[in-house]
Amino acid sequence: MAAPWVLVLLVAWPGAPGAAAQESLLNVCMDAKHHKTEPGPEGELFGQCSLWKDNACCTANTSVEAHLDQSYLYSFNWDHCGVMPAKCKRHFIQDTCLYECSPNLGPWIEEADTSWRRQRVLHVPLCREDCEQWWEDCQDTFTCKVNWHKGWNWTSGTNRCPQGSQCRRFAAVFGSAAALCEQVWSHSYRYTEYERGSGRCIQLWWDPAEGNPNVAVARFYALGAAPPGPPRPPVPALLGLLLPVLRGVL
Repeated sequence: MAAPWVLVLLVAWPGAPGAAAQESLLNVCMDAKHHKTEPGPEGELFGQCSLWKDNACCTANTSVEAHLDQSYLYSFNWDHCGVMPAKCKRHFIQDTCLYECSPNLGPWIEEADTSWRRQRVLHVPLCREDCEQWWEDCQDTFTCKVNWHKGWNWTSGTNRCPQGSQCRRFAAVFGSAAALCEQVWSHSYRYTEYERGSGRCIQLWWDPAEGNPNVAVARFYALGAAPPGPPRPPVPALLGLLLPVLRGVL
């Protein structure tokens, strides 16, 4: 059995295997239908997806398709209950850009057993303002379903409302900003009270001149959001504690 000081070093030392695994979450593309295998620069990203041009998991072609009313990406039709207003559609486009392009969703990637992707994101913490504005701009838009990931009629090749469903306003279907963000994509997102710039929530929108704030958020959840417990001593203090043990062993 390894000496106690060896075990302590393996747990506390920055280069321990656990730390390396956490670091791997900070710049990664999920294994899904249209994602690149690794993130990298994409100078030609289109429209709202251009925020990720410096480091993206999407290609230029994917960014163009993300803006179409019905694209080859998933053959999904935003206008399944009449024409979706532009002010509402821009949020779904931005949501698509985040999903397809962001390399900062590693802490929330989960395995997925579906025909079109091997991984998905679950409970990504969205900033309160992003959810509230999404809700504000879409309240009067019509839909016939709560969960847009499943349950559609695909016999025509695109999503249509299932038989017996009714088109109703988002305000009646979802009821709140939190319900919209959390339920529309099978809990891919989690509504939070954190504000933009807090470093604790993923932003759908940001000022490109100020850089991508989601880099720091991913780092916080991958490396900084440790479970409750006594704080670990800094490395110098740790070495001071280990010296007597080392002398006894050597």
